[in-house]
Amino acid sequence: MDRLRLLNRTLQVGLVGILAFGILARNVSVVVNALAGFGVTLVPAVLARDRELLLDPRFTLVVSAAVFLHSIGMVGLYDRVWWWDHLTHTFSATVVAVVAYTVVWAVDVHRDDIHLPPPFTGLFVLAFVLAMGVLWEAAEFLARVVAIALGQQPVLILYGLEDSMFDLLFDLLGGIVVMVFATTRLRHWGEDLADWVDRRLEAS
Repeated sequence: MDRLRLLNRTLQVGLVGILAFGILARNVSVVVNALAGFGVTLVPAVLARDRELLLDPRFTLVVSAAVFLHSIGMVGLYDRVWWWDHLTHTFSATVVAVVAYTVVWAVDVHRDDIHLPPPFTGLFVLAFVLAMGVLWEAAEFLARVVAIALGQQPVLILYGLEDSMFDLLFDLLGGIVVMVFATTRLRHWGEDLADWVDRRLEAS
């Protein structure tokens, strides 16, 4: 676990380095994405401190890796490495799938009047991942349109409809990887989340 935390800190330092590069290069896209990514990596620590919700270091590391890969991609890898966009979408989709499956399983455990069969849960999570992917593609398009209308540099990269379709396919791949290889672990996390909800309700 200490090694995982060290790797997470290393990725955070890398994000700070990308942020510094963006500032020196006066690249708004790099600065915004690195700053947002670094903020995301702080969320687990904030939840642990303010809400007493301890997240598994493995999940925290995956989140940090996803935002780091995206942020460093803004430096030029998205343009120079054809598969980089596919890699980042797959990583990001695994994060979304992990969160969705854990929350759904926690609801199933927490509520006696709700029972969600595993096949339904898997299909729901995959549908949720695709829905979030569609929303992200729409957000990329709208952010670009607004930035151009305001005469600013777009902070997100958009390559066209064909690229968006490929992005959704790799989003689905990330969800499938989680469904195939991580459901047992996620059920444990869901049970821990349900216990946390119960403690919060009892305390309130």
